[in-house]
Amino acid sequence: MFVELMPLLKERTLLITVARVDDRVKVNVIPAKVKEGEDHALTTPLSLTGSAEELDSELGRHLAGYVDSHLALGSTLAEAKAEMDAAAKAARQKVKATQQASKADPAVAKKDESSGPAAPATDTTPSLFAAQQDAEPTTPAAGQEGGKATS
Repeated sequence: MFVELMPLLKERTLLITVARVDDRVKVNVIPAKVKEGEDHALTTPLSLTGSAEELDSELGRHLAGYVDSHLALGSTLAEAKAEMDAAAKAARQKVKATQQASKADPAVAKKDESSGPAAPATDTTPSLFAAQQDAEPTTPAAGQEGGKATS
């Protein structure tokens, strides 16, 4: 049992509790936080319940799987954090380089700022209401039939 836990014990403290529940035994393996702000997934406990014989024969295998999963998760989280840090650093360097380039050549910066459209283009999109104002009425006026006045 402890041989399987050794890789995880190298990284963090574990709290192990054992309790009797009716005729069965319940074992909890609870990893402690290494540092504040650590991902909660790395402190997910393992809880197994079974007969004493079952736990004697199976506990080592389950602990080995738990430790492997825990170490893989920790490695994946560390890799993701390193990638995010590298991307953030690259973005900061890009912004810094852009700012230095614009400071070095102010004429280019002013040209970039004034490179927008010189004059706004005329709006060619027709208005919904303009079509109604320009069109002649096609329906007969109230009180008229076929263009003739009724009395």
